[in-house]
Amino acid sequence: MGCGKKDDFKGKSCVCEVVRAIKDIQDNAEDVCECPSNCFLEPLGAISPARRRNKRPDTRVIVLKTADGSPFHAFFKGNERACVSIFFRVEEVFDNCCAVLRVLEPVNARRGEDETVNLADDCCIDLKKVCEVDFFLSTDDCVTVDLNCFCAVQCIADVDLDICED
Repeated sequence: MGCGKKDDFKGKSCVCEVVRAIKDIQDNAEDVCECPSNCFLEPLGAISPARRRNKRPDTRVIVLKTADGSPFHAFFKGNERACVSIFFRVEEVFDNCCAVLRVLEPVNARRGEDETVNLADDCCIDLKKVCEVDFFLSTDDCVTVDLNCFCAVQCIADVDLDICED
């Protein structure tokens, strides 16, 4: 299933179907006893609490994995330098399983001040630094991807990024 194989999920990409479902759940943001990070959990907010408890979550944070199991990454413009993230918000899914994903800034708040977590270590993603991420901020950077190129999608958290604010 997935990764361009012909015996995939209902004749379509499994990752594509999950990302479509996440988009639908986000669009209908309003207790199931399942895996607490199952991407199909509804309503939005079922996966981990939102950072600001008085606000409803508007985003299901996801990570996509490539055929070799490594996380897909994209660049975003950080504080005076380009940064790398593996965390995304689904913005749009097109009919042929292409999607526009918003790159999310990974942030650590444990050191007193909020600080962007630099996930890159020379050429690769430093998986130890992923554990330092406490929350996410929205960026203005998006990437368009072919969802058929991914083998897995992992849902990380439901958060409020003020995406729907005026």
